[in-house]
Amino acid sequence: MRHRNSDGEGGRAQAGGTAPPDLNLLRTFLAVYRSGSFTAAARLLGLSQPTVTAQVRSLEGQLGRELFARLPRGAAPSPFADELAVRVVEPLDALAAVAGHGGFAGEDAAEPVHLAGPAELLSHSVVPTLGPLVERGVRLRIATGLTEPLLEEMRAGRHDLVIATVRPRGRQLTSVPLTDEEFVLVAAPSWAERIGGPARVAAEGPAALHGIPLVSYAEDLPIVRRYWRHVFGERLLCRAAVTVPDLRAVKAAVVGGAGFSVLPRYLCLDELASGALVLLGEPDDPPINTGFLVQRPGASDNPHVALVRDHLLQSARAW
Repeated sequence: MRHRNSDGEGGRAQAGGTAPPDLNLLRTFLAVYRSGSFTAAARLLGLSQPTVTAQVRSLEGQLGRELFARLPRGAAPSPFADELAVRVVEPLDALAAVAGHGGFAGEDAAEPVHLAGPAELLSHSVVPTLGPLVERGVRLRIATGLTEPLLEEMRAGRHDLVIATVRPRGRQLTSVPLTDEEFVLVAAPSWAERIGGPARVAAEGPAALHGIPLVSYAEDLPIVRRYWRHVFGERLLCRAAVTVPDLRAVKAAVVGGAGFSVLPRYLCLDELASGALVLLGEPDDPPINTGFLVQRPGASDNPHVALVRDHLLQSARAW
């Protein structure tokens, strides 16, 4: 997971008796963070662009940290800026509500936010956290699919936010790490017992799995091949007995005794706890894949896009 901050970075930045940052500076910071550029933040706040730049630099000086990398098109937040945004977004939005106005003009009439990503992560981790946003009046339109097609659709203007399994290249889209997923090798108890359990896999490597059917997400076995390279240091030579383009269905097939597979740990925690699935290995260095939250740089005309983005960054800390 990203955004862990066990040593209290914010506390260190204010050590030595330094006064807390001015609320106006924090409000300007949040506007740049949400909109993705100094120019867009200036429009949202009704300030000049040099004023916004000066205020952010002043805040950086007070905190002793760089908040944004200045890009030709927009501004990319630093890891510290991600942490700061998580800490200040709710208090600043609450103050704005008490003052009788939202974070941005026109928030009450905002259009739906178009969010897209992998079906499994959306259904298991993302969608269950969205209730508070809907209660606040945020409307959502959620789509599922593979990362590359979704990013192309985002470039065409179809999506506001995309959860991607790879970081997009180029400057047309901006991204921040959202969550890490660990991949695990699993089978039903009947198959695990038949081959001698994880102890045999640890002793013999992939040879212990010879003869067990493989269940995969796709014909080219992308997840399983990666596990083989990372954990066993070998090329995967077998072919899938079953392919189904949904990891939830892959899990169901494995639970039902169709064979073995490699799955994200988050997706099979309940089955591992109940014994419906058995881990066939516990490598010291398991394969990890980072998911990224992607958006187009610059200001969005819809202020709820920023609300959803901030909510996902905060919620992902518990995934």
